[in-house]
This record gives sequence, C-alpha cells and structure tokens, in this order.
Amino acid sequence: MNVVLISTYELGRQPFGLASPAAWLRELSAEVTCLDLSREPLAEEAVRAADVIAFYVPMHTATRLAVALLPAVREMNPRAHLCFYGLYAPVNENYLRGLGVDTILGGEFEEGLAELSRNLAERPASTISLARQKFRVPDRRGLPPLERYAGLVMPGGESRVVGYTEASRGCKHLCRHCPIVPVYNGTFRIVERDVVLADIRQQVEAGAQHITFGDPDFFNGIGHSIPLVEALHREFPRLTYDVTIKVEHLLKHGDCLPKLRDTGCLFVTSAVESIDDAVLERLAKNHTRADFLRVAGLCREVGLTLAPTFVTFTPWTTLANYCELLDIIREQELIENVAPIQFAIRLLIPAGSRLLELAEVREIVRPFDNAALMYPWKHADPRVDALCERLQEIVHAGEKMGRPRSRIFERIEEAAYDALHEGEVRRVAQREMPAMASRATIPYLNEPWYC
Repeated sequence: MNVVLISTYELGRQPFGLASPAAWLRELSAEVTCLDLSREPLAEEAVRAADVIAFYVPMHTATRLAVALLPAVREMNPRAHLCFYGLYAPVNENYLRGLGVDTILGGEFEEGLAELSRNLAERPASTISLARQKFRVPDRRGLPPLERYAGLVMPGGESRVVGYTEASRGCKHLCRHCPIVPVYNGTFRIVERDVVLADIRQQVEAGAQHITFGDPDFFNGIGHSIPLVEALHREFPRLTYDVTIKVEHLLKHGDCLPKLRDTGCLFVTSAVESIDDAVLERLAKNHTRADFLRVAGLCREVGLTLAPTFVTFTPWTTLANYCELLDIIREQELIENVAPIQFAIRLLIPAGSRLLELAEVREIVRPFDNAALMYPWKHADPRVDALCERLQEIVHAGEKMGRPRSRIFERIEEAAYDALHEGEVRRVAQREMPAMASRATIPYLNEPWYC
C-alpha cells in the first residue's frame, strides 16, 4: 500500500498531523510519503504511485489550499483513494464529497487512516472518532528539516530552531467560534507522556532548541501537563518551550505559573479575543475584560511573557471599542507581546460553527460560500470593514519590510484613530507616547498566523 500524506499549511510548523499517522501506517508496512507543501514542491512521482492520498486539514487556510490542489492531484492519479482528515474535514463533508473525496476523518484520525490502509476496498467512510487511542511516537522521516520552519526570535535578535508536538487533543470547553468544538464537543484526549517525551527527544536530536506545544489548552489536563514539563526540564534543562492556555485557566491555576517559568516556558499564548464583555459572552469565552487584565498583571508578577491573541473584527466591533483595545494594549505594555496580525483578524464563521446558534448571527450571514469555506458577513458600519482591510494592508506591508512590532502598532493606531475621528485632530497624536523599541524585547515565533 502506497500512502501519500499531504499538509498544505500549519503555521510554519513541521506537521505533527503527518508525522503521527505516518508512524501508524509504517507500522502496518505501508509505504508512506509525507509532503509538506508549505516547504517543498508536490512530488509528482509519489502522487502518481499512491493508492491513498490523504490531505491533513487542521485549519481553514490549509483546507482551502488543499481543495485548490485537488484537480491537479486527480489528473496525476485518477485511481487514488482521496481522503481529507483533521478538524476541517468533517464540517465540510458535503462540499468535499462533491469534489470527489472518498473518505472523511475527524477527531482521532490515526486509527481511521490505519483502518483505511487495511480495508481500502470498503465503501467510502465518514468518521468522527473520539475513541481513546494509544499513540505512537510520531515518525518524522522524510519531512523537511526543522531549520526550514518558523523559528524563535529572542530579544537581541538571536534565532532558535523550533520543534512542535502535541500533548493533548480536543478541549473541555465550548467556545462558540472555535473550530475544535463541532468535532470534539467538549471531549479532551491526552497523548501519553512517554510518547510526547520521545517525540521531543527526536526533535532535539534533529536540532530543536525550543518546543511549541500545540495543545488547544495546555491546562485542560493540568495533572498531565505539569509532570510532563517537569520531566522535560529534568532531561533537557536548557530547552525552552511555549504553550497555549485559556484566560480562565491562567487564573484558576495561577499557582502553577512559576512552575512553567522555572521549567523553561518562555511565553504563554492566550486567546483573549476581545476586551468587550458583551462580545466575550457571545463567544462563550467564560472570561471578562477584568479577567484578562488580572492575567496580564499575574504574568508580569511571575515574570512570564503573555502573548494575547484576538478576534478584533466581529459584527459587534465598533471603532470606539477597537481604539479602546489599542489603548489597553499600550497601557498594559503589551505592544511587543501581540503579533500585529492579531489587530486585523476578522471573525470566521465556518461550517458547523456554534455561532450560528445565535439568532443575531443567522440574521447577518449570507449563504455558505463553498469557495471560501465560510459564511460571509458584512459589518453594519462600512467604516469597520474598511478599517479591517486597511489594517491588513498595514500589517502585511510592515512584516514584508521587516518593521518591528512597535512601529507597525503605531501605524495601526494612526489608521484606527483616523477612522474614528474622520479627519479631526487625532487623539493618538495628543497622547504622550513612550519611546518605541527598535527591536524585539520579548521572544516570539516568526510566523504568527492563527486561522
């Protein structure tokens, strides 16, 4: 059995979603080719020889890129069995079926891919499996080297090689805008500690100096995560890492933050999303603006860098509260902590989104756009949509020119206050602004996209 696993995009990381099923498939003596098209060209010879071609689609962008590739792949190999697996596969099943995809796998997909390789003659399958799996150590053979992926930028400009792993899957929470929820619906699964450590060990041997844990929430299973990083630090005391943790968990388990710091955690990403409590309630985030401010203070006190992420443009965003967000970021001295693209993120409403539970959302969305894989919407105030587009241009231009985050933030402020005051004397120009740093003052990953 020849199997080709394809990743089109995964935030600049070496794809766990290829390496993990590759281990399962090779255990069954399948010939597996892993292709990460974000870092290498499509291997036409491997595609032509494949019995199964499986696309890993953990994100919206990855899914759109995979769909665009389907005609070329089908032309190269019309006999191959096509599979899509990952979060965005089951929610887009009807559309993918119409494109000729044979098998759709969501949730814990490794066992499904292994079963597919055993029983290819069976009828086309569609499975969301939340069954507990005994994970294998990911097999990263054949993937591009870690040096070709996103790196860690340290204060002073030093760059570190970054590895990536997952210690858990799913999430216990039901945030309405989250793509995990339609698939896992509150289910949470851990990857065994020895498997995680073995995966990190092989990446360290391959040159990794820092590890990103891709868990949706590292504190979903704190009894699993804290012993894991303690063991990691004992074995690799100079290795650093980063994690993603919800605001409410940072508050609930604030006593564990020193442990993260002391075991090598450089920063914590947290999906703050908004500073408007009404928006946070609609998103079912289970935290408030005050909670965010408490977490920012707690992280400062502990000496742990907080990296907030946001969904800045929603149907409920106003120009005034957008500018208020910028004020808070400045007042909290978080300008360097926030990737500029976070100030231009627009709410995505994909298939299966729990946002559609809200009548006010159903009233504003247009019919599902198959090409875009989302429900389009427009803001009631055209100036808000125009600002979003302008800020995306500013961010893209700034990052292309290598401008520091602080300079891009200044441009964002200027555009936002211009939009708010429409040519009047800008409030941003009247405020006393501290001197901006010319280079990074905190560690960050140099490919900070979250969509």
